[in-house]
Amino acid sequence: MNPTDAKQPPLVLAYQLDAPPEKVWRAIGIPALREQWLPNAELADTEPVAITPGEAISYRMRDGRPPYLESTVTLQILPTADGRSLLRVIHQLDAAANDGGLQLMRAA
Repeated sequence: MNPTDAKQPPLVLAYQLDAPPEKVWRAIGIPALREQWLPNAELADTEPVAITPGEAISYRMRDGRPPYLESTVTLQILPTADGRSLLRVIHQLDAAANDGGLQLMRAA
């Protein structure tokens, strides 16, 4: 079974941050700041695919090696009762960029 045969459930990670949501939003929403911890080279496209200002932003990613798996990573900020932030990283595997079903074998 190929990892892209069936839609996999997303990987969800949550981090409690000692910063207010506005500060966390700056770190993920401003490209120059985001590039310090998530470089453009890791993204399939540097433009977000979805954005809800102050709350969530989604980027497309593609592995640099075969089978070139593609995924969507959503960074979601939730305020906590004490003024800090909960950052949820939701990583959803989508498909392989070269997943056309055709299998080729090379002779040695």
